[in-house]
Formats: sequence, C-alpha cells, structure tokens
Amino acid sequence: MSEQTQSVLSIRGAAKFFPGVKALQDVDFDLQSGEIHALLGENGAGKSTLIKVITGVHPRDAGSVTLSGREIHPKHPGDAQALGISTVYQEVNLVPTLSVAENLMLERQTLKFGFIAWKKTESDAKAALDTLGLDIDVNRPLGSYSVAIQQLIAIARAVALDARVLILDEPTASLDGEEIKTLFRIMGELRAKGLGIIFVTHFLDQVYAITDRITVLRNGRLVGTFVTRDLPQIDLINHMLGRELAEVSSHRHLDESGFTGKGRQIQIKNLGKKRVLEPVSLDLSGGEIVGLAGLLGSGRTELSELIFGATKADSGLVFLDGEPVMLRSPRHAIRAGFGLCPEDRKQDGIVAELSVRENIMLALQGRRGWLRPIARAEQQKTADEMIKALGIATPDSEKPVGQLSGGNQQKVILARWLVSKPIFLILDEPTRGIDVGAHADIIKLIKELCDEGLALLVASSELDEIVAFADRVAVMRDREKVSELTGADITQDKIIAAIAQ
Repeated sequence: MSEQTQSVLSIRGAAKFFPGVKALQDVDFDLQSGEIHALLGENGAGKSTLIKVITGVHPRDAGSVTLSGREIHPKHPGDAQALGISTVYQEVNLVPTLSVAENLMLERQTLKFGFIAWKKTESDAKAALDTLGLDIDVNRPLGSYSVAIQQLIAIARAVALDARVLILDEPTASLDGEEIKTLFRIMGELRAKGLGIIFVTHFLDQVYAITDRITVLRNGRLVGTFVTRDLPQIDLINHMLGRELAEVSSHRHLDESGFTGKGRQIQIKNLGKKRVLEPVSLDLSGGEIVGLAGLLGSGRTELSELIFGATKADSGLVFLDGEPVMLRSPRHAIRAGFGLCPEDRKQDGIVAELSVRENIMLALQGRRGWLRPIARAEQQKTADEMIKALGIATPDSEKPVGQLSGGNQQKVILARWLVSKPIFLILDEPTRGIDVGAHADIIKLIKELCDEGLALLVASSELDEIVAFADRVAVMRDREKVSELTGADITQDKIIAAIAQ
C-alpha cells in the first residue's frame, strides 16, 4: 500500500511565519489510520503552531495539508471539525454549566416541531458514551464530573462527530494513574477502530506505553519521525534537546565558592500536590547552587511554585534552620526570606505598566508591609543603585519596565529580590529568551549571589548552564525527582541518562 493511501493526514512543507519569528519551516508529517502518533518537542518547537495550522486556527504560509488524499484549507476549527479533524485540549473546551447530554449533542440536537427533542438528545448522548464504555448520568452538569471524565466526554463528542483524526493536546496533564489507564484503554480501542490519533505530551513514559510512532520538532523544524519501539529513550531526548551527549569541563564545584560564612539551611521534605507533583525532598545551604534539570513538563516549575507558596501543597513541609516555614501564599514566602523569579516573566514577574523603580521595590515593600510605605527618596536611591550594579539598560528608573528588552526585564526581577535581601532565591529559567550578552551577565550574577551566601535553586532546560554553575543537580522526570547528582557526576551525559532511565 502506498504512503498516500496509508496516511489519513499528510502534511508537506508546512510553514508559518509571524513578525520576526519562523514558527514552522518546511515541516512534513504523516498520520496513518489506526495509529497513535506522538508529537514531541520542547517549548517553542512548533507543536502548537502545527496543530493550529492543521485545525485552521492559523492559515499556513506554505505547504499542503491533505486529508484522505484531498487537500484541505480549513478556515477555523469548525471547518476542520466538519472535515473530520477534532481536537481535545488539556483544558476541556466544553460548557461546564450544561448537562453532559447537551455538551455531547451541542449544535446537533434532534428537533421536533422546532423544539429540541430532549429524550432523543439523551438517548443519542448515551449511545455516544457507550462507544467508549462510559456509563454515567448524562443529565448531570458537565462541571460536576472530574477532569478525567470531562476529557473522556470531549473525546466521545469528537468521535460522535465522525472524526477521522483526533488530536489530544496534553490530555493526561491533570489525570492520576488510574485515570490515565482508562484514557489509554479508550485510545487503544479507538486505534483498533481505525481512528488516527495525534498525541501531544511531555511524559516520555506515556509515549512509550501507548504510541506507535514519534515525530520530533525543534525550533520550528522537523527533526525526524521514528518508530517508537525502535527509538531508545536517550536518543529521543537528544533529538528533542538538539545536542549529542558531551562532557563539559567548566563545572563549578562547591569548594570553588567564595562564601566562607555559616550558611542558612533550607530543607524541603516530601513537598507535593496530588496530580501536580509527586512528593519531593531536597536540602540546600547558603552559598550553594542547586540546579533543577528535566524536560518541559517534568515538574521543575511546579516544584518552584510549591516552595514559594504560589501553588498550595497538600503534603510535606519546608524548614528553615530546622524550623517549619508556613508557605500558604507568596506573601508568607516573602516574609520568610524566599524569592522567586518566575519562568514567564511577562505574565508572572513584571508589572509592565509600572516603572523600573516601582517594579524593583515591590518585594521589599511587600516584606515590610503596606502600612510601612518606603519613602520616595529611598526608592529612588535603591533603584539607581541596582540599575548600576546589575547593568540594567534604561535611560532612567521611571521608564515603564514593559518597554525594556527581555534580558533587562529579567535583571529588574533579580534586582527586586536582591533589595529585599532574601535567604533563598528560586530562579526558574533565568536565561530564557534573552540575548547572548544578557545571558552571560545573568550567569555571572548567579555565581556572585552564591558567593554572598544566598541559597539558590535554579531550574533550567539549558544543561550546559546547569553543568557550569551547579554544585548539585536534582533531576526531575514525569513530575517526580528521580536522581541527585554531585561533584564529577554533574555532566550533560549523566543528567540526560538520569532523565532517560
């Protein structure tokens, strides 16, 4: 049988450009009937853009998309759905206040004398759920069911729409182990019925458990398509990261630190949250840098947010010098001397409309309390000192921080925490999206902060960075800590091997 007759969906030379960004370049992709095909890649690889091109969210700028041998040009997701391409997202895209039956049959209800025939709607909904082996009350509101059941209802709706291609975008991100088993059983049954399924996930164990083939994208380009059973996991990780295993000799050992005082002790004991992160234990000392390594979705950001109280843990404790610290919110963390530079600085870090001065002073003012306002003269003096010390490129401290470059915004967030004199600072992807010069400045700052006695936890997907500055490395995979490396074991190949084991 030819490739064309085997492929229910075929993409050739797909390209999509945005101002200053080549989101997709010359990408080929084939999905066969009766296949579960993983689409993998790190942040910015092009996965979401490819899905949006397939489903008509974005018109493609080059290339072709063929469905069952016929070229298609969907103008929006409704067009794609009518053609037989349905997508189920991590955040279920249905109406929680409507009943299960109403959601399943939305826009397809049987009418009788111009009115909805509710008994027929109910029976059709039950028939749709029967195809997945689901026996639930279709008259209950969708929102009264768990996320897992809502996912399955969304899949049932897609199948009932005569889908030939089903795209599952991070469907397991909010599910527990038993719910994932149920989802995989249903995916297997749909595969057996001839449906082509594109499975987007960050959990590599799940890729090997359920998929037939894997396509890897990196920086908007196709790396390759592989048969799952023939691709060792360590090779898959190398394809995703874009580097071969390599030794890096620029490792900064703990005994090279310039800090000689008595460091504060931070202990993280069994900190976790159901469906977010398995319990993690980790110790840090003042004057030490601990790297947090792992692929996208491994749990690095989730651990950072649990420690800082941005996400409330349901197990475990954090101790400072042997005493438990209450971390019910970021306010409590700040008062304890903890700081977090978040991964998404634009969304969670800076207040774009406020000035550089105002952004720098936020954490110190929060730590003092709003009933003790910091005098304007003190604000100005502190901001000017930090602008000079960190080399923040701004004409003055009153410039809106949203108008600065990414690297300078990152320096402003660092300055914010430094003026509050934290004991423990968490940096989540501190060099992402910044230019080479700013990148070097941030790495230099990380080492200098450590030399001053600060305890640092640095989460990064850049393995060469971690190897260069970390005294210890905690390796995350599938939302749990799987390894801890020290000394001469901190190399790129050992980290990748730990991720892949």
